[in-house]
Amino acid sequence: MELRVLQYFLAIAREQSIVKAAKSLHLSQPTLSTQIKAMEKELGKQLLIRGTKGSRKVTLTEEGMILRKRAEEILNLVQKAQREISLSDKVIVGDVHIGTGETDAVRIIAKAARELYKTYPGIHYHISSGNAQFVIEQLDKGLIDFGIIFGPIDQTKYNFIEMPFKDTWGVLMLQDSPLAAKAAISPEDLWNKPLIISQQANAQGGLAAWMKKELSELEIVATYNLLFNASLMVEEGLGYAIGLDKIIHTSGNSNLCFRPLTPKKEAGMSIIWKKYQVFSKASEKFMQKMKEMPEIAKIL
Repeated sequence: MELRVLQYFLAIAREQSIVKAAKSLHLSQPTLSTQIKAMEKELGKQLLIRGTKGSRKVTLTEEGMILRKRAEEILNLVQKAQREISLSDKVIVGDVHIGTGETDAVRIIAKAARELYKTYPGIHYHISSGNAQFVIEQLDKGLIDFGIIFGPIDQTKYNFIEMPFKDTWGVLMLQDSPLAAKAAISPEDLWNKPLIISQQANAQGGLAAWMKKELSELEIVATYNLLFNASLMVEEGLGYAIGLDKIIHTSGNSNLCFRPLTPKKEAGMSIIWKKYQVFSKASEKFMQKMKEMPEIAKIL
């Protein structure tokens, strides 16, 4: 399968039309159709559902949707490799890709990037946000260089630095909620309340232990991947969101407030990267700078 044909396929998926895709690629329609049919024959699967005579719109089959996702990942990796290889040995420029959950510890990434910018302004940073599963998947596929995750690390697959930060779990709620008058929230306070909780499996497992109840016994009205989305549901009065502190703005004119859990529940985190990973010069400089940051240098 050629990269060129993958690009053709993505153009069709994007335009939802072979005719429009052919125009954008400066190809004839028969040529493009022939290339895609050859790829379908090679894979032994139908990738596109062609429209009837009156409609030129095409849709992706289930196999076509899988290929679209993988093709995007493949071409992103190729572009990344091309940029890294073509860089001059004398000038360090390039991209550093970092995946992270929502945490105030992202500030240390910003600080390291700011310091590095003074010497290497040609290094650019790309931050992808998601839960631990998302970060691990992106890291394993080579789409990011580093990940920041909460919880234990698979030390057979990843190198890591345990970061000297801990985020505190608590409850995000409306300022006029009954529980807002409390300084901290106990498990019993939440047993009969509508809850919005993280989708992350290990976070939920820890939550069940803290709650002293199985999650199935609780009134869980929604789950979230990013706390910002959960905060919107809280604002609309759907329920109480259990999440980490310092992520959602709750001071000033905000109608939300955050109360920590009691007994206290904290989340430690680490920055990880794949073992035997070959870094670009930009990624090497970033990791070197991270290790030099006072917060991290004192624990190494």
